[in-house]
Amino acid sequence: MKSRTAAVVVAICATAALTACGDDPAPEGAQVPVTATDTSCEVATTLFTPGAVTFAVTNRGQQATGVYLYGRAEDGFTKVVAETAEVAPGKTGDLSATLATGLYEVACKPGRQGDGVRARITVSDDGTVASAAAETAYDREVAVELTEAGITGADGLIAEPGEKIQLKVTNKINDPRTLNVLNPDGKRVGQVKVAANGTAVGVVTLGGAGTWALRAKGDGVPSVTKRLVVR
Repeated sequence: MKSRTAAVVVAICATAALTACGDDPAPEGAQVPVTATDTSCEVATTLFTPGAVTFAVTNRGQQATGVYLYGRAEDGFTKVVAETAEVAPGKTGDLSATLATGLYEVACKPGRQGDGVRARITVSDDGTVASAAAETAYDREVAVELTEAGITGADGLIAEPGEKIQLKVTNKINDPRTLNVLNPDGKRVGQVKVAANGTAVGVVTLGGAGTWALRAKGDGVPSVTKRLVVR
């Protein structure tokens, strides 16, 4: 896969309270500006700590654009983690995701075509590029969807103790949701926060045998739960 990278630059931080500058990684929950044009994709910082983040996209180009967050797959950065709706020229849009340790690429795609113009970002626990190079591996990916009716996907899944899974969570609801992973004692051991009509990923290690649970929560609505068997 080829992608244009020559036009990618790192923008100067405009608001220190919202973004990381220089060598400081963006903290969990940060809002990070992304400026898209027809030939460039400027990300305010390229170093992040794990957790939820929102990329605040401004389109200064002449074409409508889509902005995508890609994770690494076997053939390169081809796995879509999250994406914006189409952002018209002069307009703004948000891309929300939950970042696990590793490397990602932010792609601005004028006309939503091709590979786009890309910027590499790094997510690490200690805020260094070196530790993210040893990206957290996982044994398999499990995709689930959150709907008004409940949690779909992972039907009949039986995992092994110690197995590390990447949860890819797609929210089909018009409000944000949080998917918690609970061990057999009911203790939360993992969490994926996902924006309204968005997609996010998180990695969790299933420590011991028993009946685990995936529990989706939202403000002002009852939580919904799905069993996950580990044996």
